[in-house]
Amino acid sequence: MVVIGAGQAGLSAAYHLRRTGLAPDRDFVVLDHAPRPGGAWQFRWPSLTYGKVHGMHALPGMELTGADGRRPSSEVIGEYFTAYEERFDLRVHRPVAVSAVREGEGGRLLVETSEGAYAARALINATGTWDRPFWPRYQGQETFRGRQLHTANYPGPEEFAGLRVIVVGGGASGTQHLMEIAEVAAETTWVTRREPVYREGPFNEMAGRAAVALVEERVRRGLPPQSVVSVTGLPLTDAIRDARARGVLDRHPMFDRITPTGVVWADGGTVDADVILWATGFRAAIDHLAPLRLREPGGGIRIEGTRAARDERVHLVGYGPSASTIGANRAGRTAVAEIRHLLAREPVATA
Repeated sequence: MVVIGAGQAGLSAAYHLRRTGLAPDRDFVVLDHAPRPGGAWQFRWPSLTYGKVHGMHALPGMELTGADGRRPSSEVIGEYFTAYEERFDLRVHRPVAVSAVREGEGGRLLVETSEGAYAARALINATGTWDRPFWPRYQGQETFRGRQLHTANYPGPEEFAGLRVIVVGGGASGTQHLMEIAEVAAETTWVTRREPVYREGPFNEMAGRAAVALVEERVRRGLPPQSVVSVTGLPLTDAIRDARARGVLDRHPMFDRITPTGVVWADGGTVDADVILWATGFRAAIDHLAPLRLREPGGGIRIEGTRAARDERVHLVGYGPSASTIGANRAGRTAVAEIRHLLAREPVATA
């Protein structure tokens, strides 16, 4: 059995595999392309401190306690994941790149990687989205003489001191970037496709279930999943209230095209800029599964529980409705339970 990815979802799955009595490197193997523990968190920008992280849920079996909220989240969570892997002896192989998963011999899957090929009776895919930043395309984009970058390579606010910056994107990352950059930039402009929706009051369990259900419905129809955050709205924190009062979060509709010096709207309005920062989200990193032809006509992989509808051997965790830290934990447990039922039909195959 193979687990691809050692972020929240992959480690949760590995933990539950261990709990069922399976042994790493004998009954299953965990592969991770990142250079060190921490999942996508290790690549987060330094100014995203642990105290700014919303909704980080502990991995199963081990709480994260005593963390200093002033430290970068990449450090805090990286150290936590390191301790977790060591405590449960998960033996993650890294850095290992998975290039393709295809049909193998004897009903097994052939997982092709940078350290060789694995034949597996079942696969848990926990590759997340960080490797697939979404860059929208607009007329004239290639002519822009300034700098364009994405959340995936956002360095923190210091590099934007004295510059005119356009931030594109209405999610949590976009607002966080904007509020930071506004403190040092000469000028900021916020652009989003839709009016931002702010959420007041606590985000209780009922609201969470409703949000997950909306994402799950898309996945059941075989459509590419939206993030859970996209249907929850932005939490109306004190920092956001202050930024709105100061005009930092005055939103502009999406521009029509990009020029060498800035952007232009359909009504002729213009803004000059030195930087365009695309906080436009990510897509599921599942291209390596393409040989299995799991996608539906709508472009997504339809899943039932965590199982790919087109192949019961393949389970996706941290995908669609489970793309949150608590959702990833639950999906890891569900995937392992379903795979154990699958393997019980035949002798347990080693990875």
